[in-house]
Amino acid sequence: MRARLRITGPIIPFDRANVDTDLIIPARFMKTLTRAGLGEGAFAALRGMPGNVFEHPWYRGAPILVAGANFGCGSSREHAVWALQQIGIEAVIAPSFGEIFEANALRNGLLAVRVPEAAIEALVETGPATHVTIDVVAERVIMPGGEIPFRLDPFRKHCLVNGLDEIAITEGFEAEIAAYEERARRERPWEQNA
Repeated sequence: MRARLRITGPIIPFDRANVDTDLIIPARFMKTLTRAGLGEGAFAALRGMPGNVFEHPWYRGAPILVAGANFGCGSSREHAVWALQQIGIEAVIAPSFGEIFEANALRNGLLAVRVPEAAIEALVETGPATHVTIDVVAERVIMPGGEIPFRLDPFRKHCLVNGLDEIAITEGFEAEIAAYEERARRERPWEQNA
């Protein structure tokens, strides 16, 4: 996982509440055994509609999605996070998230930032040419005219800042694991042949 210290760029103003994981990535696009190609299905129901923000040239390449409350609700779909990442989204700012979506996002290096509803309105009004910075270390969204504080779980923040996924965290305990296994072989030799 790539370390996340700061994310800077324009926002995609998707001020819509209760966006469920089926809207983010419909089930029909989840027939692959890898993450490849999931971006093609991201927001498929909306991308075909005229005037949608995902196909608008102003927002092409924008790394920050600003959404309404309860973003990522619905079924447990890690694919939703992967699909967002494949279309270039590095962070989602919303007043609240579906609990499983938020955990999946942070576990996979997609920053999920909770801010008050009034902050969402201010961000949406910034316009397409405005760049916003999310400073993960300082826990601040920096925009023209001010800063918006947010809080991250300390463990998840540590993982994001250091680029650690669950495998990398486990590998950090390699010496302790090896010592435990050696001690277990000595203390319980009968388990070795089971």
